[in-house]
Amino acid sequence: MVQALTKPVTFAEFIDWYPETGVRYELHDGVIVEMTPPVGDHEEIVGFLATKITLEFSRLNLPYIIPKTAFVKPPEADSAYSPDVLLLNRSNLVNEPFWKKGSTVSQAASVPLVVEVVSTNWRTDYLTKVNDYEEIGIPEYWIVDYLALGGRRFIGNPKQPTISIYSFIEGEYQVSLFRGNDQIISPTFPGLSLTAEEIFRAGITI
Repeated sequence: MVQALTKPVTFAEFIDWYPETGVRYELHDGVIVEMTPPVGDHEEIVGFLATKITLEFSRLNLPYIIPKTAFVKPPEADSAYSPDVLLLNRSNLVNEPFWKKGSTVSQAASVPLVVEVVSTNWRTDYLTKVNDYEEIGIPEYWIVDYLALGGRRFIGNPKQPTISIYSFIEGEYQVSLFRGNDQIISPTFPGLSLTAEEIFRAGITI
């Protein structure tokens, strides 16, 4: 990631500033950060997961959407994240104060599930976003580390491709790790039939 601006800004200033370009930005504690353009494998995994999740919530007739661009704002913080896959509950968007103007949500009731596919900024996914998503109370957060870039304290030693699923239970996150042929266990979508390897292989161009 490359910093776009170094002057600290508020969340409101960030939304007003956000340019209409193809470049993605996030706000991290008042600092506007330009996101590194993703590689093809990353985008194939994102597309694969977005498709599978869409099929599942459509099958269940749930009022969910996956927006092209939207932000998650932690409470009382000048931060705004743009997850790789953001599942929104349309039923609660009417209660979101920043939705109409800034495509931003800040309530757990609006966000059943968030997915981040790890790239070079793995510390942000494993440290900053885990804490902020937990503070919001987002029920489920996936970290898809298909290149095993994360620290050994997160994905084990020796390092190997791992999917970490954080579930919000009794006010805090509890994490489960999935590798290889492990069947993904999603509290939000218990009927979702996927293995970790199937997700990793989505990033291998045939």
